[in-house]
Amino acid sequence: MHVALAGNPNAGKTSLFNALTGAHHKVGNYPGVTVEKREGIREYGDLSFRIVDLPGIYSLTAYSLDEVVARDFLLEQKPDIVVDVLDSTNLERNLYLCLQFQELGIPVVGALNMSDEAEAKGIHIDADILSKTLGIPLVKTVGTDGKGTEALLAAVKKASQSGSSGKMPAYGEEIEQCLAGLQNAIQVDVEFSTRYPSRWMAVKLLENDQNAIRKLGQSPRGESIRDQAEADRQWIRKHFGKESEIVITEQRYGYIHGARAEAVRKTPTKKVSPTEKIDRFLMNKYLGLPLFFLVIWGIFKLTFTIGAYPVSWLESGTTALSALVEQTIQPGLLQSFLINAIIGGVGSVLSFIPLIVILFLCISILEDTGYMSRAAFLTDHFLHAFGLHGQSFMPLMLGFGCSVPALMATRTLKSPKDRIATILAVPFMSCGAKLPVYVLLAGAFFPGNAANVVMAIYLAGVILSFLSTVFLRKTVLKGETTPFVMELPPYRMPTVRGIFWHVWEKTWQYMKKAGTVVLLASVVIWMFTTFPVPADGPHTDEYKLEYSLAGRIGKFVEPAIKPLGFNWKIGVALIPAFTAKELIVSTLGILYGAGGQGGAGGAESTAGLREALRADPTMNPLVALCMMVFVLVMPPCFASIATIKSEAGSKWAAFQVVYSLALAWLLAFLVRLVGSLFI
Repeated sequence: MHVALAGNPNAGKTSLFNALTGAHHKVGNYPGVTVEKREGIREYGDLSFRIVDLPGIYSLTAYSLDEVVARDFLLEQKPDIVVDVLDSTNLERNLYLCLQFQELGIPVVGALNMSDEAEAKGIHIDADILSKTLGIPLVKTVGTDGKGTEALLAAVKKASQSGSSGKMPAYGEEIEQCLAGLQNAIQVDVEFSTRYPSRWMAVKLLENDQNAIRKLGQSPRGESIRDQAEADRQWIRKHFGKESEIVITEQRYGYIHGARAEAVRKTPTKKVSPTEKIDRFLMNKYLGLPLFFLVIWGIFKLTFTIGAYPVSWLESGTTALSALVEQTIQPGLLQSFLINAIIGGVGSVLSFIPLIVILFLCISILEDTGYMSRAAFLTDHFLHAFGLHGQSFMPLMLGFGCSVPALMATRTLKSPKDRIATILAVPFMSCGAKLPVYVLLAGAFFPGNAANVVMAIYLAGVILSFLSTVFLRKTVLKGETTPFVMELPPYRMPTVRGIFWHVWEKTWQYMKKAGTVVLLASVVIWMFTTFPVPADGPHTDEYKLEYSLAGRIGKFVEPAIKPLGFNWKIGVALIPAFTAKELIVSTLGILYGAGGQGGAGGAESTAGLREALRADPTMNPLVALCMMVFVLVMPPCFASIATIKSEAGSKWAAFQVVYSLALAWLLAFLVRLVGSLFI
């Protein structure tokens, strides 16, 4: 049985999906958290339900990409049944989408989710009366604890057997006459009306839905149907004195209002909700934005203060493991491979796992409580000043974790120019892969202020993304930003289970990357730094390294990066960074520990690598700062570039690479130029 789980954003749809299937997906309280279909299997009696979690939408009139994904799935894939997840605390608005699902002709079951919150607010819903009014089964559920899921599955099974989509909403005699005429015209083309339900298509044509009008091109009678719909819209405009889309919307809400009046009873309550009390403080006109920046600063301070201890423990373990290998294995290629390629390459990256865990733990708590939606609202006016949109906030925040999901989250933006502007701004956010590079360089050359330096680089990325957007909006992306409308969900206590799976998912992705991409790259880089072996000449470690393939590549790119103060070793380290930024750390670990058959004085551990970097006469705090700036701005990883290509097209992916690479070189050069004046 093919089941589509759909509904408005913030209706608790993904929580209910997890409760139904046992799948562990990220759950957030902001619109657009689900930007792709997610599937899960649930066995129920003699049936197997394949449940697809669709993006949260407000209407089947599609504007944003997530709305297109949901609507096209329902039209093209034709699931056996739609489970519409309704927010019981905002029933009238949620029923608007439910009526559109019914018009598709697919059996519909309504899940009255968050029923516990509705009762707490004095909203009492008689599910039986509302079910009779709408003609569809309705079941009260609480997605966060799985309450009502068994009853929901029973209703799904029963509804699928009946095949009824419920009562169609009535739009009044005049509108219904227009709809009947259009339906008859559409049904003449049997193939077209089989693919697109005639009732739904007729309503969309009267609403002047451009996507529905384009679909008429698939029918040989499309032009005559389009002309008939245009004539009907003109008649409605003259008869009602307003656009047909507005008339249909008013009729829907009139129908919903009547159904709600019959089935919903509200008990007056004098209590001020906890959400209102908290918002009076956190959403204060003057305090809200400073408090948000204070929260973000606190997260980074906490990350580096607490994370410093487990990071040092892991570094000590890496050093001890290297020493053990050095003692038990004879000097030679095998020892060099294990110490430099495996322990030095992968170990140096894995030692930063505690920082990743703490950072994602804090961000996950903010998301699941509902604070992130408030942050988007608070920053809207600020973002508009730089040509961004309030809904750009979530992709930018997600960019601190990984650019790929952040880029995909831009699908919630309806304006193409707003989407492109946000897509080009996201890579300037310091993703988790850049963090090990910052920590390494800041710890080596700014030991007393490492946390502050790293936070300054993060802040520089944010400022740079804003300034870059201003430049782009005045040049290649001219145009007005669209207005920002956002629903603020109530504050909710995050569940331990939800937080755990969110943090585990991100940490596991990081560990998998270290065990696959970083491991493979470390082995390749070790080979590049070891071979070919010189037949003659001085057999010093440095000479062997320069003679190797890595040394030759580094010498080749050195003229291009020398103005930035970078030596050829940094040039070698930056090349694999296009694949993954963590590889800079592992590459430097190999380069500063390679050459000899053993471990080169302990440089294989992160702590030893910091000492090796400080001992290099070509390295100093200014060069380290220039390198951090370059890494901050340089093109994102290949996966991010591929995502930009899929989301915005090849032109913008190529633009991102050229633009960010040129900007990285220019800014690093300016930092060195200005910094040299004070040294």
